Amino acid sequence: MADCVSKVELSISCENLLDKDVFSKSDPLCALLLNTGGNQWVEIGRTEMVKNCLDPKFSKKFLIDYYFEQVQKLKFGVYDIDNETFDLGDDDFLGEFECTLGQIVSSKKLTRPLVLHNGKPAGKGTITIFAEEVKDNRVVNFEVQARKLDKKDFWGKSDPYLEFCKQTEDGKWQMVHRTEVIKRNLNPTWKPYKIPLQSLCNSDLQKPIKVTCYDYDNDGSHDLIGTFETNMQMLQMASQSSPAEFECINSKKKQKKRRYRNSGIVSFKLCQIVKEYSFLDYIMGGCQMNFIVGIDFTGSNGDPRKPDSLHYISPNGFNEYLMAIWSVGMIIQDYDTDKLFPAFGFGAQIPPNWQVSHEFPLNFNSTNPFCAGVEGIIDAYRNCLPQVKLHGPTNFSPIINHVAGFAAAAAQQPIASQYFILLIITDGVITDLDNTRQAIVNASKLPMSIIIVGVGGADFSAMEFLDGDDGVLKSPTGEAAIRDIVQFVPFRKFQNAAKEALAQSVLAEVPQQVVCYFNTRKMSPPKEQKPEDLLDF
Repeated sequence: MADCVSKVELSISCENLLDKDVFSKSDPLCALLLNTGGNQWVEIGRTEMVKNCLDPKFSKKFLIDYYFEQVQKLKFGVYDIDNETFDLGDDDFLGEFECTLGQIVSSKKLTRPLVLHNGKPAGKGTITIFAEEVKDNRVVNFEVQARKLDKKDFWGKSDPYLEFCKQTEDGKWQMVHRTEVIKRNLNPTWKPYKIPLQSLCNSDLQKPIKVTCYDYDNDGSHDLIGTFETNMQMLQMASQSSPAEFECINSKKKQKKRRYRNSGIVSFKLCQIVKEYSFLDYIMGGCQMNFIVGIDFTGSNGDPRKPDSLHYISPNGFNEYLMAIWSVGMIIQDYDTDKLFPAFGFGAQIPPNWQVSHEFPLNFNSTNPFCAGVEGIIDAYRNCLPQVKLHGPTNFSPIINHVAGFAAAAAQQPIASQYFILLIITDGVITDLDNTRQAIVNASKLPMSIIIVGVGGADFSAMEFLDGDDGVLKSPTGEAAIRDIVQFVPFRKFQNAAKEALAQSVLAEVPQQVVCYFNTRKMSPPKEQKPEDLLDF
């Protein structure tokens, strides 16, 4: 399971704060609190105090870990500092603002009114929050080969690989990258690879880099072939027609042999610094995440009127389908501007002709299948349930192909403007497995991901097969998916866990899938961050 953890820097400014001081203006400070569940809040930082100012621009920033798969609820509290104590309870309260980190990140710059504890406006006071990911997202693409490396194995040729190290502040070397091992080859060509510039040299093009060539041994006693030092300024001169070449030197061998020249030549055919956009770059740059829901209305779910049915709505107003929609939808909706989500059902007989449909709008409006927010999806589901007859078969491919049609249109655009996430909630019994495999392989070439949440206690082996975590999914004809776009999670695994746990597990791979698709196609966000977008601090 991949984690999306990024550092986000939040810059804060306020305007028109309440004036609580009689003979001067307020002395504001902003505290940041993180919700840990229910009504529990913990302070994770505070700005400096700005003396006598109703329009403060705080210089101290908040640095916070950002997890896409979590709902990180934040509260910004502004206080007029009247004493030297650390406790803010004895200072005048100027207002607060609550939101999720996802809302801030997707807006990049968010201005909202401050409110008092009773929910009333704090005068005309406003708070502006600017989010910026702290990261050098440049990477270095390498194409490297070597020739005439020393033969280190008695019975065969060497099995060479390279290690790249950067020099730390204390002068020591820290390994940052290891290449693949090329078996039995003294003139190896390694597969192209990339190293983040920050990892390689702390983004300092003149910082020393040590490259060491080893002969791999199964017992771990790898033999040194040779080493050399360079830096990015020198490596960047490499080209196919004029590679940057370095002699591998084995110092012990050099001391022993008078006529020693080198232990081989390492040749850099390509060393190119490129910008690799992160998930936050795409979201903050205007890429829209489009959330679509597909709900299983097949007969294997059981009669919705009976308590043992997966569609039975309990006295508390929920069932497993509703809980899955709510848990995952609350995450996704922060990243969709219009909050309008198409929602479909499949596997039911629908009015007025009672024919089986594998793709019908929950609101029965084929020209406008959109629901307003997660609440709209839930309302449409509740209204739809008594109007349809659960039937079958359970076909996934029609709704996957339907969403793939939208994704294919978005893929024609030269920039990364849209990405589609299809949430399928099912009891796990699938009929069209071969067609679904083909649909997923086709969709892997498009800007879309598929999340499958299994409800009930059925055999989910088919769902796990579609999730390519254990190997590459292939179509019936043998065509392999070019990337893993399916994530499957059994709902009951999370029934007794915290309510955000399901969403965290299901959505953890989405950022990586988004970045993989757009970066592979060298597609940039719709808009780059520009200096004029920044607050004037």
